[in-house]
Amino acid sequence: MSADDETDDFQQDEPEPEDGDGGAAEEIRDEIDGAEDEFDEDDDEEEDDSHPEPEVTIEISGLSLYTHMGVSAAEREIGQRLLVDLRLDVAECDATVTDRIDDTVDYGEVCQLVWLIAQQREYRTLERFCAAVADRLIERYELYSVWVKASKPEPPIALSIGEVAVEVWREA
Repeated sequence: MSADDETDDFQQDEPEPEDGDGGAAEEIRDEIDGAEDEFDEDDDEEEDDSHPEPEVTIEISGLSLYTHMGVSAAEREIGQRLLVDLRLDVAECDATVTDRIDDTVDYGEVCQLVWLIAQQREYRTLERFCAAVADRLIERYELYSVWVKASKPEPPIALSIGEVAVEVWREA
């Protein structure tokens, strides 16, 4: 070994893996370097006008409402229980960083709004009700999309049925 070789060994920035390491440290460094390269490549790409994937999806399941909804006059007069499920893809959600309710969609407020929509008028079909909810949520909040499902757990049908349901999905 020459004196130059010894000098090169001392000038290395990274220590050699110890015996028994099997090069694991070097593999981890390579993975980290590769991950940084992936992010650097993203910065070089042109801006895409389409919406990025939402960072936050808010789901509400089993919101129980008593409504006067149905095709028959008897259904609308007597009323019945309706279960509503919602999925909201939030456009911008700073609450992931700030931890503030003001920086996200308040799901308590969403539930109150859905209840209000159900009480404002008598809907004949679940389809129209779901569309009204989806449209109002998109108008009111910064969302990429919204999915609404309304179920009648005891539909007025002479046959044995667990539930009937309708789903509507809208993009902003």
